Amino acid sequence: MEPNVELELVPVQRRAVIENLLQFYLYDFTRYLDIAADENGRFPDYPDLDEFWSKPEQKFPFLIRADGEPAGMALVERTDDGGRKPSYYMVEFFVLQKFRRRGVGGKAAVMLFERFRGRWKVTQLKNNEPAQRFWRQTIGIYTVGAYKERHHPFNGHPSQYFEN
Repeated sequence: MEPNVELELVPVQRRAVIENLLQFYLYDFTRYLDIAADENGRFPDYPDLDEFWSKPEQKFPFLIRADGEPAGMALVERTDDGGRKPSYYMVEFFVLQKFRRRGVGGKAAVMLFERFRGRWKVTQLKNNEPAQRFWRQTIGIYTVGAYKERHHPFNGHPSQYFEN
């Protein structure tokens, strides 16, 4: 049975839950990027994380819960460029190992897409093939294949673009 998935917009008083999940996220990324832990075993603080609480109309920190338990996090940014529809960027998205391949990530992603209607951009590292597969499948199903993929001209990272 698939878990019940919920999104919780995290208030500043609970920002530690995002900071803690980011440590696991950065650990996962050591597979793809040269990120080192400090002498205390901590990864670097996430740059500009404060903005997710100081710019509440533009940046949105979410806790993903599965059956009531913390299961991951998502950072979403509104990136309007003056167009008719609002634009959104999936800044970061992470699901704990325990909840992967159980439908949690896909459900959470769709819930975010439905919550923020407009134009979307989702990017992965060029060497993070599991993330690319996940996002192509999730966005492909959500849009019934109506998305475009482009690769950054300098770093080669793929991004999917779609409107909802």
